[in-house]
This record gives sequence, C-alpha cells and structure tokens, in this order.
Amino acid sequence: MSADQHVTQQLASGGCHLFSGCGFPAPGLGEFQFHPLFTVGGVGFNKPMLLSLVCAVLVIGFFWAAFAKPKVLPGKLQLVGEVGYDFVKRAIVFENIGKKGEKYVPMMVSLFFFVWLMNIMSVIPFAQYPATATIGFPAGLALVCWVTYMSLTFKKHGFVGGLKNLCWPSGVPGWVMFILVPIEFFSNIFVRPFTLAVRAFANMFAGHLLIVMFSIASWYLLSPTIGALYGTTSFVVTLGLTAFELLVQFLQAYIFVTLASSYIAGALEEAH
Repeated sequence: MSADQHVTQQLASGGCHLFSGCGFPAPGLGEFQFHPLFTVGGVGFNKPMLLSLVCAVLVIGFFWAAFAKPKVLPGKLQLVGEVGYDFVKRAIVFENIGKKGEKYVPMMVSLFFFVWLMNIMSVIPFAQYPATATIGFPAGLALVCWVTYMSLTFKKHGFVGGLKNLCWPSGVPGWVMFILVPIEFFSNIFVRPFTLAVRAFANMFAGHLLIVMFSIASWYLLSPTIGALYGTTSFVVTLGLTAFELLVQFLQAYIFVTLASSYIAGALEEAH
C-alpha cells in the first residue's frame, strides 16, 4: 500500500474533516504505486497486474461462452457477443480498412473489449483503478499494434517498398521531400506508437485522479455545519465525474482500436 493510499484509508476511517484541524490530504502519484499482493514463481503481482489478468480472463471467457456452441437463433449471451463483435467489425474495422480487414476483426475485437474493461475497472467496487492508468499496459498494447503495422507494411511492399510507404508521400513536389521524408519517418516509426499509448494512459490517469480527489474531498468537507453543503456539492461532482468517466472509458477504447485499424489500413495500401 502506498503512502497516499494509507492517508486515504485513514481519512475515510477517522474523523479528519474540514474543521477538525487536520489539513486536506490531497492524493498524489502514490495513488498509482502498488506493492505486490502475492508472488507466483518469483513474479510479484500487484493490483494493476491482477486487474489486467482478470480483464483478459473475462474477455476470453465471455466470447468463449458466447460462441462455443453458436446457434442460428442466438441466445441472450450469443446475441450480446454478436452485437459487440459486429459493432467493432462494421463501425471500426470496415470503416477504416474496408472488407479486406475481415481477417483483423478478431484482433480488434479483443483489443477493444480488453482496453474497455481495463478502463471500466476504475468504477468497479473493490477494484476502483483503471489498469490503463499504469503506462506499461497501454504501452504493451501499442507495441503489439506497432509490430503488426510494421510487419504488414514490409510483408506487403517489401523492404524498399515498405520504406517508401512509410516515408514517401505521393503527389508531393520533389523539392520538399528532403523535409517531408524525415518527418514522415519519425512520425510513423516513433510518434504513432508513443501517442497511441500515451493517449489512453493520460486520459485514464487524469480521470482516476479527479475521481479520487473529489471522493476524498466529499468526506473531508463533511461536517455538522456549513461543511455539509461543501461535502454534498463535492459528492455530486464526484457522481458527475464518474458518469463522464464512463463515457471517456468507452471513447478511449474506441479511439485506440480506430487508430490501430487506420495503421493497418495504411500498411495494406500503396504509398500515400
């Protein structure tokens, strides 16, 4: 348990309020630092690792149960699975890659629901932490997308053609190529995976910190006098932020997979 989390527990269990004489224990980076909960084979599993494992099992288990014995007239579980699968297939993959993206739909479906579930853990009781707020998880998924993007690029176009696809924009006057080629190379090779990871991480990091901040403030501001008004207002803001965070959690999963699909589409097309 981190120092920030220890302070948060003390605040919730004690009588530390606005007029009690103790200062407001604002949350900090300690909210994102976790000690191992248990060790398996010399590897320590902390809370984010455990949550990511739970999310992976839930995604695999759900789609396995939904499609293990598919029926022409689907049951409720199969129907939900088909709706989710079809949403990613038509609204994301086909919109970005087209019909030739059919073979990549399972990968994108897995990415979408895995990222979404890890985000949702932020508002699940007892979990109350989005695993994607730990940079290693979105960075790892971004690396998977980047390796897929690079592999498809060079597999389809060869080494020289792949470099041309990555660095040589078509329809651009030759005299500006000495400027555009390094920019395109740096953007496609380094910036894309970096921004893909940081976008998901930063949004979940900020959202979790805001919810923690106002949750602590709701209790801290609570008192028999005017502090009750402050505490109630902070609690209402917490509820509003939680509702907004639910939307952001879905959107970040959608954006992550949309960008991954667009990278694959670029790899399968001729040099832009």
